[in-house]
Amino acid sequence: MSIDYSALLVAASAAPSPAMASHAGVALAPVAAAWSAPAQGAPIVMAPPPAAAAATPGAGSRRRRLWELTGHAHCPVIGVCLPLPALRRLLAKVDGGTAISDDYELHCTMVSLAKRRGPMAEALQRELDRRYLRPLREAARVKGEAALERWWDEASAGNDLGAALWTTLTHPHCSPALQDRVLGRVHMHQHQVGMVTRVELARFEQLIDENAVLARTLGQAQQRCTRQAAEFARQREQLESELLHSRTALIGSRSELEQARERLAELSAADPDLAARLQLAAEKRELQERLLQAQRALQRAQQQLAAEAERSRELAQALARQAGAATTEAPAPQPPQAAARLDARSVLCVGGRLASVPIYRRVVERVGARFLHHDGGDEDSQQRLDATLAAADLVICQTGCISHGAYWRVKEHCKRTGKRCLFVEVPSRQAIEQALARVLVEDAHP
Repeated sequence: MSIDYSALLVAASAAPSPAMASHAGVALAPVAAAWSAPAQGAPIVMAPPPAAAAATPGAGSRRRRLWELTGHAHCPVIGVCLPLPALRRLLAKVDGGTAISDDYELHCTMVSLAKRRGPMAEALQRELDRRYLRPLREAARVKGEAALERWWDEASAGNDLGAALWTTLTHPHCSPALQDRVLGRVHMHQHQVGMVTRVELARFEQLIDENAVLARTLGQAQQRCTRQAAEFARQREQLESELLHSRTALIGSRSELEQARERLAELSAADPDLAARLQLAAEKRELQERLLQAQRALQRAQQQLAAEAERSRELAQALARQAGAATTEAPAPQPPQAAARLDARSVLCVGGRLASVPIYRRVVERVGARFLHHDGGDEDSQQRLDATLAAADLVICQTGCISHGAYWRVKEHCKRTGKRCLFVEVPSRQAIEQALARVLVEDAHP
């Protein structure tokens, strides 16, 4: 039959011991009768306490058993060295399935049963020895109370307080004084653990709240990542489709190019002069385009010439009147005659700054001439320079602002054609006016 644990607790509380009353405020007393080893299949019965006294601490080399511990050592040993699930398993194993739901009731029952040798006390002894086999072997080499106390200080500072407590209390050299010091330290440790537990519980609740906030934030971030991943996947599919189309178009272009090359090779083989004729046709188209541009430029020039003829005559007369008033000693050329000699003539200015081109144009047109300009090879092509030189009647070469190639081309053209060329070192309005004045004087006095 099973044990009536309620009656056992009532009996323990009816006769409290001083040791149990002083520890944890619980009025528990040793049970009046100890456990006796039952026969196979026989019910567990209570036996009278053994006649022999408990082993004296420190006597001999035999370790003390659980039921041989004195004072209030059983409560911390059961509470610190064995977890509640292990106590429940032992109770179910020894008592055949009797269950105690309340943790405190289970603890008090096990403490009471541990004080007398019996099936439960022996089961607890075996479980504790099995759990802490390694520290028990280590402590077996410790000799003397002082050495045991040093071993306890080092072991209790580690992570396994239960192993240090069980090993020290059951050691042969553990004296009552050392036992009291060990139990006192464990007692204070339990108080500190309770305080830390309360703090940790408060911190744990705070962490739960923070975890909820972080979980919501994480959920939102995961949703954003999911949307971005879907968008990236869509863009990737689109790019892959475009890449496939581009590759297809490239393959088609290469095929067409290869076909065109084969056709060109066939035509070249059929007509050896095909390449030369194609080149001539391309040059013909280019010349036709240049001719069309020249015709358009000539048409615009003729229109400008007709419009500027009248204005140039008026400007020439004004210039002649100014020249007549300025010269009193030497006979000056007649302005109307000079104007007539520059009328409808083309003056080409080679070089000079582009910003000064409008000024050069006004100076040249003031004497009745038609203005032409070439930048000296920087922007206008050298081929255009030859055409412009051929259309000019007078060339003013500003040597400080043209390239070497343009300079030698102007000089060689004027020398070859006998065309008048004036070289100006410093490009300026005054230099252009002086050059034109020398031309007017030379034409008036040949």
